[in-house]
Amino acid sequence: MADPQKQKLRLDYPCSWTYKIIGRNPDDMQSAVHEVVRDRSCRVSLSRQSATAKYVCLHIELTVESESHRLDLYEKLKTHPAIDVIL
Repeated sequence: MADPQKQKLRLDYPCSWTYKIIGRNPDDMQSAVHEVVRDRSCRVSLSRQSATAKYVCLHIELTVESESHRLDLYEKLKTHPAIDVIL
């Protein structure tokens, strides 16, 4: 039986995709999103905030053109200093 953790995600591209990002400053995080996404249309919305308001979680919804595009955006968001975690 195949390991469910290692099954490849099957998507029909282009498709809508949502990233969740966690960081400390929502304004810096939104700037990071627009820096990475550039001219592409996307929707950024507040998802949650920690009880102490130290961390916030934002949803980024956009259309990805291919698996390489989706993974490229993920890597760029992951390495941006304004973003602590990406899901």
